Amino acid sequence: MRKTMINQAAKSILPSDLNFLDLEHLAQVEFTSERREHPVESALLLTEDSGMGWQAASSGEQTIRVVFDQPRTIEHIFLVIDEQHQSRTQEFVLCWLMDKENAYREILRQQYHFSPPHTTSEVEHYEVSLEQLKVLELKIVPDINGGEACAKLKHLRLA
Repeated sequence: MRKTMINQAAKSILPSDLNFLDLEHLAQVEFTSERREHPVESALLLTEDSGMGWQAASSGEQTIRVVFDQPRTIEHIFLVIDEQHQSRTQEFVLCWLMDKENAYREILRQQYHFSPPHTTSEVEHYEVSLEQLKVLELKIVPDINGGEACAKLKHLRLA
């Protein structure tokens, strides 16, 4: 008999067919805040088991910027945000800055409602065409209703 177990969390949520950039060696990261036990690099490292990801030290809007040493072409943006404890609606905005320009361009703006214990993970994979990318910026409003939630990011991968 052929069997398949359903309603089980996948062991790997990162696509295995993409060649993700090693941001540790290609860029620097700027951010508004971080908890010591959840530093920003834990969301950007290439290992799947890089910890619990990044978490802001305070509530309110937060920003993470990936600033490349040399301009890059990006075709995939993959991100995962987990919220296991608090029901909230968050909004995030992805923007990019082309080399030798000074105005950010918005890629997308999206809202997502977390409702633990059932809806706890937002997994997004965007196909883009960003040539001469110098800066990728992620702004997160963790609770659009003004609550005390802290922004979180489990993974951010670029290819």
